[in-house]
Amino acid sequence: MKKSNIIKGKINSLETMGLVDGPGIRFVVFLQGCPLRCLYCHNPETWNSDSYKLELSPEELIEKIKRYQNYFGEDGGVTFSGGEPLLQKEFLLECLKLCKNEHIHTAIDTSGSVNGYEEILDYVDLVILDIKAYQEQEYQKLTTRPITNFLKFLYTCQKKGKKMWFRTVIVPGVNDTKDFVLGLKNFISGFRNIEKVELLPYQTLGVSKYQKLGISYPLENVSAMDVEKCQSLQEILEEE
Repeated sequence: MKKSNIIKGKINSLETMGLVDGPGIRFVVFLQGCPLRCLYCHNPETWNSDSYKLELSPEELIEKIKRYQNYFGEDGGVTFSGGEPLLQKEFLLECLKLCKNEHIHTAIDTSGSVNGYEEILDYVDLVILDIKAYQEQEYQKLTTRPITNFLKFLYTCQKKGKKMWFRTVIVPGVNDTKDFVLGLKNFISGFRNIEKVELLPYQTLGVSKYQKLGISYPLENVSAMDVEKCQSLQEILEEE
């Protein structure tokens, strides 16, 4: 096998027994760097591409992953998350190819906010897409970026027939309404290959990270989302 020694991935952390990042047990790779600045982001330490904690080649990473293959087996696999995994295109592509050679199920957890991912999608079994918002103005407000790249990514996934999970964080006072959920339901109704749609309750666990990094927290006075209310919104989303 040809070694891609020149390519190195900037990694924030590795999780060996992930249970919420795709089907089954997942080996989760949190890649460094993100172009968005979402108001509710709980991982600000992943923003800066140069603040990585670990640097590995694709071959070095796949050797780590293979050590846990007996744990995740055929029902689980590897999920590349972030930050935004699509920022490190060359590294991600090589890792996905190596995973395919080892018959390991692959997923990416992405906001779809960058370009140049067409070949990457060919090696991905599942796309977990974070839907920040479905309207231009709200998307810009939440992420500080235009919605254009997100929509392009979503339609490319549909064109390629990619299996998808949709996820949306529900924040009190921002999008915790029946109207938002009905609008989301209408937005996603035209898309195919959707295996799951999840509404995730906003948490305040990342506040201390902002304080440690000396960054002001945009939602400082916002409480965590009520789990029962979030579940009731999930039920509205799932109604026929």
